[in-house]
Order: sequence, then structure tokens, then C-alpha cells
Amino acid sequence: MTTKANGRPRRPSITDVARRAGVSVGTVSNVLNRPDQVAPATRERVQEAIEALGFVRNASARQLRAGTIRTVGAILLDIGNPFFTEVARGIEDRLASEDYTLLLSSSDEDPEREARYLRLHEEHGVQGILVTPTHGSLDRILAVRDRGIQVVLLDAAAGHPDVSSVGVDDVRGGRMAAEHLLELGHRRIGFVSGPDTVAACARRRAGAVEALLAAGLDPADALVDVAAPSLSAEAGDAAMTELLALPAAARPTATFCANDLTAVGALRALRRADVPVPGAMAVVGYDDIPVAAMLTVPLTSVRQPMHTIGWTAADLLLQEASPDAEPQRVLFEPELVVRGSTVAGP
Repeated sequence: MTTKANGRPRRPSITDVARRAGVSVGTVSNVLNRPDQVAPATRERVQEAIEALGFVRNASARQLRAGTIRTVGAILLDIGNPFFTEVARGIEDRLASEDYTLLLSSSDEDPEREARYLRLHEEHGVQGILVTPTHGSLDRILAVRDRGIQVVLLDAAAGHPDVSSVGVDDVRGGRMAAEHLLELGHRRIGFVSGPDTVAACARRRAGAVEALLAAGLDPADALVDVAAPSLSAEAGDAAMTELLALPAAARPTATFCANDLTAVGALRALRRADVPVPGAMAVVGYDDIPVAAMLTVPLTSVRQPMHTIGWTAADLLLQEASPDAEPQRVLFEPELVVRGSTVAGP
């Protein structure tokens, strides 16, 4: 693969494909847009060249001929989640100062959907991509980076040594939540997690386990896991309903939810079942979205600096354009905000 003057890979062009296949640029264009007009043998030769070079078509080519498009893509887990809404606002605020446009999409915690949006952003010629990775391999994200597009991992506590990332110490946040509940005297804690594709949930649970072990408790007995299919209020409602259905001796007296939306759903289930909060069930969320403080029973939550996460990730992406830029890892500290869902007012 050819490289730019700064040593970074250059994206293969349609000219590169034509040269490798021994055909004209027009023939390559026909293969991409009107394949029925190309002889099968020639079409196959062009396709082999495309695969060998890792060529990805640029859907913005016509616009680029008219002028430079300054666009950054962002693939977040769920832009309907207030946490990611605020992160997106931070990204937009940083990019707007440099006259960039933000192209925003949701992976919905689905690795295949994430892969599709990576391809679409690349086809549209974005200058960089901010992505909240779903759980699993980073190979597809790294492949985009290797084709010359700057990439920053967003809301990621760990990633790849050659890729910049911004996140929050979720293990510490999970530990803080569990320690708070243990200090209040709870010895059996429910944990409402999300899909196994969301690595942050596993990190938050790991922090809770650390706190239980430090308190001399066996997590196998002291932590009651409920895996929710999504990080939504509906999933939190269903998870709390499941916990309340347990026999009294097995039921936790407190619940740590992997995010605030699931905690909102959990509080709804508790209200419907006439279970006093925090008297009979304390609840802790994660993120500290704006609605957390506005609930009938204000929610204790582990706060993340949402806007700052987005702003910082976008800033790192802009820095990546410098030829001497080095990958950076920024890890913010969480903060426990105690409210009425764990500590009753006077």
C-alpha cells in the first residue's frame, strides 16, 4: 500500500485499481456502478484488484471534485440514550469550531451493524471516525485505520496501543457503587447488566466484584446477576421484576444497574410492586444523565463527564491529522453522586 508524505497509509484509489487490473478508470467505474456492461472476465479481474488493494469506493467523489468536504463520522452504541446524546453534543461542539460536519449513527450494540456503518462512513469519505466499539475484535476498526482514516475509540477504557481512546475508569466506578451499598449495610446486591457485546458492563461488574471481595464476601453468594438484553428502561423494568420474583431469602436488598436507563426501569418496577425505595430496595445507576436528579425518588448514580468525553475524543481526532501525532489514551475518573434512591432524606 502506498503511503502519504507523513508515512501514513494512503487509501487506494480507483486509479490504483485500474492500474493493477490493467484496465481503464472508466472500466473500473462501470464495474462499480454498471457491472452488467462489463465482460465477466474483465469484471472478475477488477474485483480481484479491488480485494487485493482493499479499495473502498468514495461515495462523496463528485462532491469532492467541487470542493473539500470536512466530515467526521461517529458510531455510538445508541444515540437515543441520553448519555450518548450528551457525548455527541461534546463531539459536535469541538468539531464545529473547526468547521467540520458530524455524521452520526448508532450501532445498537450490534457488531454487524457497527461494521456496516464503518463501511458507509468510509465510502462517504469522512476524514476520521469516532467509534464506541462493541465487545469483541477491533479488526474491522483497525482495518479502516490502516486504510488511512484517523480513528479514535470512544467510551473505551482499553483498546489498542496504536489507536487513541477516551473513556472512564468503569472498574473504579463499579467498585464505588458497590462500596457505597456495602457501607449502607447491604450484603446481597443485584447487578443488572446489559448485552455481552457491551464491554463497559463487564468492567462495571468487575469493579463491584472487587468491592465484595475486599469486604470479605463471596461474589457467588453476594452478587445476584440479571442479564438484560439491552440498556433500556424496559429491560431494567423486566430485570427488577425478575429480582422481585426471587424467594425472600435469595432476594437482594440493593441493586446496581449498569446504566441509568435500566435503573429508571428498575425504579418503575419497584413503584408498581409497592416496594419502598430505599427502605426495601436501594438502587444505584451509572452515567448520571440529567433525568436522574428529577425522578420522584432521585437516583444515586456514578457520574461520567459525558460532554467532556465527546469533546476530548473529537479533539484527539483532530490532533491525529498532525504528522507527528502519537496515540493517546485518556481515562477520566468517575464520581459517585448520592441521592434518595440509596439514602433516605431527613
